[in-house]
Amino acid sequence: AMEKTYVSMFLLLIAISCALAKDAGKKDTKDTTAKPKLPQTLSRGWGDQLIWTQTYEEALFRAKHSQKPLMIIHHLEDCPHSQALKKVFAEHKDIQKLAEKFILLNLVYETTDKNLAPDGQYVPRVLFIDPSLTVRADITGRYSNRLYAYEPSDISLLYSNMQKALKLLKTEL
Repeated sequence: AMEKTYVSMFLLLIAISCALAKDAGKKDTKDTTAKPKLPQTLSRGWGDQLIWTQTYEEALFRAKHSQKPLMIIHHLEDCPHSQALKKVFAEHKDIQKLAEKFILLNLVYETTDKNLAPDGQYVPRVLFIDPSLTVRADITGRYSNRLYAYEPSDISLLYSNMQKALKLLKTEL
């Protein structure tokens, strides 16, 4: 009887490792059919199919010349709050769709521009900049001690703030 259990265990192990190998194989084919590599690494997981700018300077230039608002996400790879927000942001279909109307930048380091840290250098924080290159300090989250912070539960507020950033544009320009 003992040998029989060994055999079934062994078969189970083979089945598991095959499934894992198949999974890994699937990933590779997905990557090759995806859009060019560059935006994917720049997205850092915030939306692989979106187009992300590489630097703050490039983002400002593109916002000004395209007359689109700029959305900047400050985050850190090893910060659990950043990771949690990133997950809901990337999985939120409406946000991903709306994000196409923005110039996008996510940063894992601080810039020298003090305007990007109106109330401190915490992460995650999300700021909007209009095409006149003004930081919209008036588009805030719900925490008075960290005005530009969003928790995963605030994702609908972030969505409406994105809509607000786009509306402001239409009325002001």
